[in-house]
Amino acid sequence: MSIEPTPAERCRDDFPLLRQTIDGRRIVYLDSAATSLTPRQVTDEMVRYYHEVGANIHRGKHFLSEQASDDFEAARARTAQFTGFLSSEVVFTANTTASINTVASGLGLTRDDVVLVPFDAHHSALLPWRRVADVRAIPVDRSGAVDLDRYAELLRARPAVVVLTHCSNVSGVYAPVAEMAAMAKEAGALTVVDAAQSAGHRRIGGENIDFLAFSAHKMLGPTGIGVLCGRHEHLQKLRPTALGGGVVDWVDAESHTIRKVPHSLEAGTPAIAEAYGLHAAIDYLSGIGFDELARHDAELADAMLCETLKRPHLRILGPSEPADRAAILSFAIDGVHNLKEIAKILSDSYGVLCRTGHLCAQPFVDRFTDDEVLRVSGYLYNDRDDIDVLFAALDDVLDYVRGQR
Repeated sequence: MSIEPTPAERCRDDFPLLRQTIDGRRIVYLDSAATSLTPRQVTDEMVRYYHEVGANIHRGKHFLSEQASDDFEAARARTAQFTGFLSSEVVFTANTTASINTVASGLGLTRDDVVLVPFDAHHSALLPWRRVADVRAIPVDRSGAVDLDRYAELLRARPAVVVLTHCSNVSGVYAPVAEMAAMAKEAGALTVVDAAQSAGHRRIGGENIDFLAFSAHKMLGPTGIGVLCGRHEHLQKLRPTALGGGVVDWVDAESHTIRKVPHSLEAGTPAIAEAYGLHAAIDYLSGIGFDELARHDAELADAMLCETLKRPHLRILGPSEPADRAAILSFAIDGVHNLKEIAKILSDSYGVLCRTGHLCAQPFVDRFTDDEVLRVSGYLYNDRDDIDVLFAALDDVLDYVRGQR
């Protein structure tokens, strides 16, 4: 009986970086929650733009400009299909941070407007709202999961906006976004979903989501391009944060006319090659299938949790029992405060690459530990062997560190 190859076995050859070694050891890349690796299918499309097209978009009528414009809008249409929004509801930005800032700064909120933000939110989903509104945290329970009862109580304040994090970049736990968005709409709020950690792993979208933000670089795509999806009636209300080329239909000595959305929110020359890359990344992930991706994520998450629970000196941030989680897990290490040095040893001596710090979610991390944490995050190119290599290496490093005391 033949054994079906895992996603990692099927795709690893597509990622040239994984052929590299560090001090003779193969790279075990476990930092995909920060930035995923990029397959050659994506970089090939970006090179094709530079080598075969190269022109700017929507700026001229010559052959190459029209080719670039058509390809750019094809990327927009593919992104719309991927998210369930209309093409006219897809805005290309620089990243998730830029997408959320576009909404926060464009809605015309005041300090009298209440905005609810998850306590475990990434700083980029929190700070833009602090500048313009009365921000209140959606609490988490003792395990770090969202407290739905307290959330329901907060909705009685009739917030103008509810920000939801689909997947925590610290705990890896998925929030019940569909349920929470429905509750927010019943309270009369606009909903903004940060899907940075989920877009490349699960199907996204939903009728109660007004704005959706994510980045290409966390879903096998290039850096430098993000996505803001918004329902047409809400995008139209956003005040453009930048003006210039590309956002106007007419300019005379006294006035100007702004283009329709989404172009009114895309000032200047956009990330054209990156749009080619995003299109290719969506095609690549769709070819694998999101059911398969979700299943593989769950297997990696279970392996990470299992190995961590075997080691009492590792303190998990978030639920320690099985939960609906991505292949993201963060933990503090009892008696070890300099986790940056641990990460550096894991990298330089074992080829294992992961992340330390407060993970741009400092209020949440500080709730559970007074130290930094170490985060491991896998993706489709990782398998159980990678998890075993990580924990064997971590055991060696901690034995060495304790032996030096």
